[in-house]
Amino acid sequence: MAEHMLIPGLLALASPYPALSATPLGSSPVQTALLVGGAVAVASAMVGLFTVVRGQSFAGHALGDVGTAGGSVSYLFGLDVLVGFVGIALITAALMDLFGIDREEGRDVATGGVLGSMLGVGALLLYLDSTLPGSSGSAMVILFGSLFSIPGAAVPFAIMLSLLVAGGVGLLFRPLLLDSVNSDLARASGIRRRVVGRMYLLLLALGIALSSLTIGAILSTALLVGPAAAAAVLFRRPLHAFLAAVAVSVLSVWAGIFLSYYSYYWPPYGHGWPVSFFVVAIIFATYLGARGYCQTLGRRTGSIPGPLPTLDRGPL
Repeated sequence: MAEHMLIPGLLALASPYPALSATPLGSSPVQTALLVGGAVAVASAMVGLFTVVRGQSFAGHALGDVGTAGGSVSYLFGLDVLVGFVGIALITAALMDLFGIDREEGRDVATGGVLGSMLGVGALLLYLDSTLPGSSGSAMVILFGSLFSIPGAAVPFAIMLSLLVAGGVGLLFRPLLLDSVNSDLARASGIRRRVVGRMYLLLLALGIALSSLTIGAILSTALLVGPAAAAAVLFRRPLHAFLAAVAVSVLSVWAGIFLSYYSYYWPPYGHGWPVSFFVVAIIFATYLGARGYCQTLGRRTGSIPGPLPTLDRGPL
């Protein structure tokens, strides 16, 4: 499986899968996956909530998809895959800002134009990767992640970036929230909307890069948007939605790791299922459950809780 392949930036580690008497927490790859996955989940949920509120899920999706180019470059030059994800995300975010992603009327056009061109580059780089000796499995790792194969040397970088994203969102929380739910009021309050928008786009790029490391470039948007979307359905107050998104994100990643660990005993026996599948499935099920709960509550009370942008603009 992809978790066991030897590729640059994702060194082959001892198998995370258990002997019959083993426990998950006794496995070094599982410990690393829990640590990195948990940190990334917190950062992704924090920036993801504002992605949902600001209506920029398509921008997050585009940044995730173009991560294939960054991961492929890392493989070609023997770099850590996270370096490639971060580099291409920052370049793409800069292009989006240059072409006007902050202006709602031109947002989709700018995002779509950048996405199309960068996907073409990614396709070429993935092809070049496939021509190199020992490249088997590299595309799967880039596209769908490999939490069990994160080398120890990459852990500090991933944790540092996660703390940077979480700290940045925390510092920008109030001005970013006001700018997201009421741009006119933000402007009247003296908030420099252009600066706030650029800082958000930077945090979004870093959050997507971290999500790509966790569940792959193609699925990264699920970790970014899914927990936040479920929280936004359930809660009206920003702080409550914020905490709920973080909880859903972390629990989904950790549960996905444990399920993948024990899937070693599921058909086909001796081949664990990918972590990314479980994480995305849990997030999707949580979102459906949140929607179903609100629909049921609406039928009983006559009103369904609104999405996060309609929240009170007063105290948290």
